[in-house]
Amino acid sequence: MSRLVVVSNRLADPRKTAAGGLAVALAEVLNNTGGMWFGWSGKLVEPEQGGVAGEGEVHIQNAGAVQLVTVDLSRADHDAYYTGYSNGVLWPVFHYRLDLADFDAGYIAGYRRVNQMFARKLLPLLNPDDIIWVHDYHLIPLAAELRALGCTNRIGFFLHIPLPPPLILAAIPGHDWLIRALFSYDVLGFQSNVDLGHFTAYAQSEAHAQHLGEGRWRAFNRSVQASAFPIGIDVQEFEALTQAQEGRDMYERMKNEYSRRKLLVGVDRLDYSKGLPHRMRAFRELLDKYPETRKSATLIQIASPSREDVTAYSDILHELESLCGSINGDFGELDWMPVRYMHRVVARARLPGLYRAARVALVTPLRDGMNLVAKEFIAAQDPDDPGVLVLSRFAGAAEQMREALLVNPYDTAGTAAAIHLALQMPLEERRLRHQALLTTIRRFDVHWWCETFLESLASARSEESGTSWLRL
Repeated sequence: MSRLVVVSNRLADPRKTAAGGLAVALAEVLNNTGGMWFGWSGKLVEPEQGGVAGEGEVHIQNAGAVQLVTVDLSRADHDAYYTGYSNGVLWPVFHYRLDLADFDAGYIAGYRRVNQMFARKLLPLLNPDDIIWVHDYHLIPLAAELRALGCTNRIGFFLHIPLPPPLILAAIPGHDWLIRALFSYDVLGFQSNVDLGHFTAYAQSEAHAQHLGEGRWRAFNRSVQASAFPIGIDVQEFEALTQAQEGRDMYERMKNEYSRRKLLVGVDRLDYSKGLPHRMRAFRELLDKYPETRKSATLIQIASPSREDVTAYSDILHELESLCGSINGDFGELDWMPVRYMHRVVARARLPGLYRAARVALVTPLRDGMNLVAKEFIAAQDPDDPGVLVLSRFAGAAEQMREALLVNPYDTAGTAAAIHLALQMPLEERRLRHQALLTTIRRFDVHWWCETFLESLASARSEESGTSWLRL
């Protein structure tokens, strides 16, 4: 069996699967193949410590059968590659927010430099038959840099965030370079068929790619297999968390504290893509338009900190705090606050109990690659008395989870009406919707995602690539 080499910006110890995320999906296959996980160490090295731009010290440690290999970054490289280009250009554009992208700061050189450095550090560690799986927007050009160094291994790439339509993508200076870089992979994975459609539309209209059939496209003297692989959760693991002590304790506390209320819950990172101000305006509309919900509906909104040194994030934090305060001030009573807002991280082990106690989950991003909170909420429910999922049609999860109440988060009145419908939904309808949703997330769980992608990559036809087109 070929060894799996996973490359991502940050990595996790695959022995600690309770942390969730990629570790859950990859632990089994990494352990079975004696795999390697490669990425940034999280450490910034100042110039006086040897932190020269474009270089970094390699650290290797063993986690059971798995090698964890990390590389330090200089602060200048981190600021250009991670803060600057990845999160200042790619993240906003890929979430359709051209107004927030910083195109003029020259971050692309640092982005390219770090990917080159990762390729240089990774290549000597590879075996000829290794299969390499690269993750997310931070590392789009990594395969191109590896190919330029002579790497002929099979390399796959999975984009965890949305891919925008061609005209939005074309707003990025050097967008053609990014797509050329994607053709250095053997397999490309996207979260949804919408994202896949955006890639194929770009490949045809901008790259003049040739369609070879069955998802294969040829351009820049290479062909690539492109498919949708919607990521899932480990349903069994999350159900176990729901029944574990912390999950049960949280459920009992919430049920006791809100025994006279209908509980709504939202759990998000504080990010402009999540639509949190829009959600609060919809909740305000609910209280205003449907008076019977006053003193009966309480929204717990958890917004965990995220990149708060960036102006766009501090702006949304202040807007969200203002909206929550306004709702509580205008509608609250001495014995009832409509919104309980928490700007901090809540332990993952406690979340299943919170989800299970909620009558409604609000998952209403303006744009999201998938959104696993929607799937976790379904997994945590009591099938005899389940809650209702209100889900944005602009989340990748909406493609699979059609039995949720799908909403347009930009439509304040429509979203409020859907929340009201969810609060009033009869038990039998709640059960039917939940059963259908649970069947879907069980079938397309995180293990299905991992196995399906790796099967596609293992059977891909790897090609040797020229390097002349790699220049910026």
